[in-house]
Amino acid sequence: MLPQLLQPLRYFVAFVWGSFLLACQPPQKPTSDTVTIDPVAPIATGKVSPAINPYATVDISPMDMSYWPVDYPILQLTGNIKTGPLARVIYSRPHLQGRKLFTDILQYEQGWRLGANEATELQLFKDAFIENQLIKAGRYTLSCIPHPDTWTFVLSSTTDIWGVQPEKNTDIARFNVPVIKTGLALEYFTMIFQEKEEKTELIVAWENWETRIQFKF
Repeated sequence: MLPQLLQPLRYFVAFVWGSFLLACQPPQKPTSDTVTIDPVAPIATGKVSPAINPYATVDISPMDMSYWPVDYPILQLTGNIKTGPLARVIYSRPHLQGRKLFTDILQYEQGWRLGANEATELQLFKDAFIENQLIKAGRYTLSCIPHPDTWTFVLSSTTDIWGVQPEKNTDIARFNVPVIKTGLALEYFTMIFQEKEEKTELIVAWENWETRIQFKF
């Protein structure tokens, strides 16, 4: 008789315990709030859905900045350098997303902004010899015309522009620099200064292509 009387009590305890466990679970987001990014769309538009950021569309080719000396702002902040910067390059950093250079993106003999979005900017804080040509301190646009064995870098006084806007009357100098194939597979386009012996090199690299522009201050 007693087991029969206890049976309803067992069901009641199980119900209360199950309700307690369910209440302890973290709330689940509705599936309708899930943001899905089309993996192909950014390649065509260069932008990601504003649902990621309510203030502005998110650029998938973010702006980057390389200083010479390397990490100059940090060196200045920590007191590890007493002199001013010598040069910096500002560019937007695209990435491959499954594409191939000179097949899906970029073409030989056509001007390239050396990145994405705004034109790439080179700022010299003091006079410098670039590929043995004397260039005065100032702000310049740096672009490129790729060839199979060399890349022609173009320094222009036209600044604050979008993409490549060829105006030969504003060209300051042109440098033909050898390009090599490496064993790397760089997903992200990269421009960075590096010291070599008594000179400075601006390394320009993407996928398995690399070229180095020589500077001397």
